[in-house]
Amino acid sequence: MNVVCSKCAALNRVPEAKRHDKPVCGKCKTPLLPNRPVELSEATFAKFVGRTEVPILVDFWASWCGPCRMMAPAFAEAASALSPQVILAKLNTEEAPQTASKFAISGIPTLILFKRGTEVGRQSGALDVQQIIQFAS
Repeated sequence: MNVVCSKCAALNRVPEAKRHDKPVCGKCKTPLLPNRPVELSEATFAKFVGRTEVPILVDFWASWCGPCRMMAPAFAEAASALSPQVILAKLNTEEAPQTASKFAISGIPTLILFKRGTEVGRQSGALDVQQIIQFAS
């Protein structure tokens, strides 16, 4: 399977059988299937979501958003529970307005589940750990 590194954007091939062996990027040695949310930016979002073959759950958020801040610990806990089957990522809509606009983000927090670069689910509003896990499954 193909996995784009969240740090250096290098494309890595990971054998499916090695998914649970904590694979790292061949270029920068960053964990490819981390048990914590990864930060995406305007520059990294399209390649990371479009080329990674592992499902990705993206939290569209902003630092001024109270519900976003309240949901952050639950999102981090869900990342630990869902790894390595699903990668959880965060995109700050204030720092990535073009990407937020492309996905018509009108309220935050909004979670979008991507599979092979295609949006397959969307949920707006703060969720608890179990709701995030259920949504991603």
